[in-house]
Amino acid sequence: MAIARVEAPVVERAVAAALEASPRVVLAVSGGIDSMVLLTAASHLSGRFRRQMTVATFDHGTGRAAGRAAALVANESARLGVRCVCGRAEIVGTREEDWRKSRWEFLNQVAEKRSASVVTAHTRDDQVETVFMRILRDAGPRGLAGLYADSEIVRPFLDLRRAAIADYATANRVKFLEDPTNLDRKHLRNRIRHDLLPSIMRRNSGFADELLALARASAEWRRSLEEIAGTVDSTTAVDGALRIERGSLRGFDAESLRVLWPALAARASVVMDRRGTHRAAEFTMKGATGGAIQLSGGVEILMRRDHMLLRRWRSPIGTGTS
Repeated sequence: MAIARVEAPVVERAVAAALEASPRVVLAVSGGIDSMVLLTAASHLSGRFRRQMTVATFDHGTGRAAGRAAALVANESARLGVRCVCGRAEIVGTREEDWRKSRWEFLNQVAEKRSASVVTAHTRDDQVETVFMRILRDAGPRGLAGLYADSEIVRPFLDLRRAAIADYATANRVKFLEDPTNLDRKHLRNRIRHDLLPSIMRRNSGFADELLALARASAEWRRSLEEIAGTVDSTTAVDGALRIERGSLRGFDAESLRVLWPALAARASVVMDRRGTHRAAEFTMKGATGGAIQLSGGVEILMRRDHMLLRRWRSPIGTGTS
C-alpha cells in the first residue's frame, strides 16, 4: 500500500494517540473522505485496537446517495476487519439540524451500549468554519470555543488540515463518496466553506489562525467559568431538570450571572441565547418566590423559596412542584 510523503505517519500517529487514551471507541463514519480516512488509518493499528473498535454509520433516508454511503461504510468495514453497526432514520428530516440530531442520537446509543467513546473525523478546517459560523450567529465566548470545548468526543484530526487528509486518501486509495449536500449553498456552512472564507483568506491569509486563537482563548475562558460554576450548588433530576440552590447564587452581580447562567444551563442540556441569559440574570436577582419565566426553546425557570428550577416547559406557569 502506498504511503504519502509525511501524511501517513502524521495521520496514523494522530489516530493512534487518540485511541490509546480510549479503550473502547465508536468511529463515526459517514462515507465522506475525512471519516473514511479515519476508518482506514484506524484499521492499520494493531489487533488490540481493532478488537475494541466499532464503526457506526447512519443512513438519513434522504435518498440514493445516503444509502450508497452507508453501504460503502459497511462494505469497507467488513473488508478491513472492523465490526460495523448501521442505523437508519425512522423519520426523514428536512433540515441540517434534523440530520445532525438524529445522527448523534444513534451514535450516542451505540457508544452507550458499548461503554465507548465516539470518535469523529473533524479537522482543523471544520473548527475554523464552526467558529466563523458562530461569530455570524452572534455567539458568546462559550460558543466560540467551538470544537476546542472540553468534550467526551475524541477528535484525532482536529489539528490536521483537510488537505493532509485528502493527500492520505489519494496515496492510500481510500474509497469515499462525496455528499451532494456539501455543495448546496442553502446551508450556511457550505456558503462559509466555498465562498466567504476563501474570499476573506485571499485578503488576509492569517484569518484562520486568528479564528483558532480566538477559539482557544474562548475554550480557556469556558474552562475557568466551569470551575466557578462548580461552586454553585446544583443537582440534576432524573427528568433532566436542574435544581439550583438560591443561596449559592448570592453575591453574583447581574453581569456575572449573565456569564454564569449558560454554564449552569448546559448541565441540563439547555443552550441559552443572549436574551435568555439576560432574562435569567434579571429573574435571579428580582424574581419573586412562586414566579416563573419562559425562555426560547421551550425552557422555563421557576423560583421556589430556597431554590430555582430550570426545566423543559411542561405545565402552565406557576404550577407544578419539584
